[in-house]
Amino acid sequence: MALLAVIAFSSFVLLKKEKPVFYIIGDSTVRNGDGTGKGNLWGWGSFIAGYFDTSAIDVQNHAIGGRSSRTFITEGRWDKILATLKKGDYVIMQFGHNDGGPLDDTARARGSIKGIGNESKEIYNPIMKKQEVVYTYGFYMRKYIHDARAKGAIAIVCSPIPRNNWKEDKVVRSGESYSGWAEQIAKEEGAYFINLNDLIATKYEQMGAEAVKPFFPGDHTHTDINGAKLNAQIVIEQLKKINPGELKKFMK
Repeated sequence: MALLAVIAFSSFVLLKKEKPVFYIIGDSTVRNGDGTGKGNLWGWGSFIAGYFDTSAIDVQNHAIGGRSSRTFITEGRWDKILATLKKGDYVIMQFGHNDGGPLDDTARARGSIKGIGNESKEIYNPIMKKQEVVYTYGFYMRKYIHDARAKGAIAIVCSPIPRNNWKEDKVVRSGESYSGWAEQIAKEEGAYFINLNDLIATKYEQMGAEAVKPFFPGDHTHTDINGAKLNAQIVIEQLKKINPGELKKFMK
């Protein structure tokens, strides 16, 4: 009996270890603040777990406000995920909103070099108080994909959600910059891609500017609970459509 108990316990531990994880990484449009809706602001990542059977897959939202594709790495946040990332896991990522800032300002020093090339620039980082070589947005996005793949995980790239900016009854898209660069990197690397920028912008246009306005209580970037839920629903619809790996079987 004791031997059977040990075998049963060992099997339980093994099964628990093998439970896949759906990791979410990004900025404040993915998880705002501590993810509890303070200031009536929410990111879409806070509503993803409800679409999954969490007894079969863990959903972990590691997105954090103010981070760029660069600083999520340089602060060691990506390394912490890599320490537990394993074969059969998933990583969905959305960066770009904070990548356009300065490379070495004293306030944040979070920008990346524009584009997807191999350019780099050595700077003194006044926040980290050390020299740093800064690369392009595309370089960092490639790193996420390569690192995930090296661990046997599946990478899903999202273009940044659109801001509440309109021009002639159309939402301004970022197809010529971060949205387009995210798509290009995903295609070049053979990663899954969700064009959130265009999909959400199209939905906004169907609703109209006045109906969308309440989604943005503070500025033109951060959504309230209804805006975040709408964005999450679009993410889920696309995940079901592209079905990366065997993800669909874990979804409700």
